Amino acid sequence: MKTVPVYLNETLDPTLEAAKQKARSTYNAASDTFDDPANAYWDRYGRRTVERLNLSPGASVLDVACGTGASAIPAAKIVVPTGSVIGIDLAEKMLTRARAKAEAFGLSNIDFRQADMTQLGFADNSFDAVVCVFGIFFVPDMESLTAELLRMVKPGGKLAITTWGPDFFEPVYSVFKNFIGEKRPDLVTHFRPWDRTTSVSGVEQLLYDGGARNIMVQAELGEQPFLDSDSWWKMVMGSGLRGTVEALGPQLASRLRQANNTYIKENNIRSVKTNVIYGVAKKED
Repeated sequence: MKTVPVYLNETLDPTLEAAKQKARSTYNAASDTFDDPANAYWDRYGRRTVERLNLSPGASVLDVACGTGASAIPAAKIVVPTGSVIGIDLAEKMLTRARAKAEAFGLSNIDFRQADMTQLGFADNSFDAVVCVFGIFFVPDMESLTAELLRMVKPGGKLAITTWGPDFFEPVYSVFKNFIGEKRPDLVTHFRPWDRTTSVSGVEQLLYDGGARNIMVQAELGEQPFLDSDSWWKMVMGSGLRGTVEALGPQLASRLRQANNTYIKENNIRSVKTNVIYGVAKKED
């Protein structure tokens, strides 16, 4: 069964501006748990995306929907001393954490900016690489955004788009979603553009429709182990599911948490799936 990417709020409105504001609010709230060890998959897949770019020192990189720097920071470490990275995100609290992490690593070649990824305004052929990890499906028209990101890549440079694969956060996500459907069906939406990008063929088609031709796509099976009895809830609260939980109100949220924990304990669940799809396109010279 296909599932919603974890960091997307189930309550996202199909109108673009409403979706942006809900995403900003959700991720500002989720920033307090986003970098918890229970959510180590963010850094893992950000780093693995950057590894697929084969960056060189001196390269310029744009990271769109950068969060707290899961891909921007690894990129900045590679392109020093003369290369640079710009990280873009809507959620200012995520960017505050990203700046603190970059400072802790002694990186001065990253510029984190609060901005709308659909209205960046950079010139054509501005960057050696453009990265968008778990962010392309924030907008309904993913093809247009893909084309816009590709426009900013220099000839011979690369565009990397990473999406969630099938069955993300299963088997617990189904329990989470079923509770929401029973108690607050108004919070469940059938507007799920991300369903088109949970397969290799879906990501290939997205890149092709966005104008890319030299395309390489790879699926990776993954899992995130539970580190303690509260790991699942830390994952929920450090992701886009945070918005759905807060929309429930404290009483229902507490019941949801208890129902999830009971399911995990009774079924001896020790991890959840974190499957991903990596798509890399090299721009034609």
